[in-house]
Amino acid sequence: MNAQAEARPELADDELLIVRTFDAPVALVFRIWELPEHMSRWLGPENFSCTALEQDFRPGGLWRGCIVSEAYGESWMGGRYREIERDRRIVTTFAWDDDNGRPGMETLITVTFEERDGRTIQSFHQTPFISVESRDSHVDGWDSCFNREQAYAEDLARAT
Repeated sequence: MNAQAEARPELADDELLIVRTFDAPVALVFRIWELPEHMSRWLGPENFSCTALEQDFRPGGLWRGCIVSEAYGESWMGGRYREIERDRRIVTTFAWDDDNGRPGMETLITVTFEERDGRTIQSFHQTPFISVESRDSHVDGWDSCFNREQAYAEDLARAT
């Protein structure tokens, strides 16, 4: 794992934690998770495009998206928002669709946002994974996705 994706001793083998610091205020970083017109600009690893994203951004609301790459084709995903605390926390389920368009194994994602000196610390926690290998296979994808998110958020922050 790289320096931004952490395997901390206090984490179980079925947990993933990625912490990023953005040169952007917390309200802006939270907003780019909240609004599909922003989230669709960074959702998915580098070399992927988000071609569809629908969000009902409220506790109990559903979300669904599609990312596409030349190498992998379409990948559909979705979930249900469980908790939302403005500028502080988002809890949602997450599942990739299987070949029949039905959700596969569900995980729980918790994203927390903390502002420190005008910068945002975003912590992304996902669990459970069925194996260490499954968890580790998600590290590069999420890390790449957050590279895109960070560049997008910081570009927006500079523009305001």
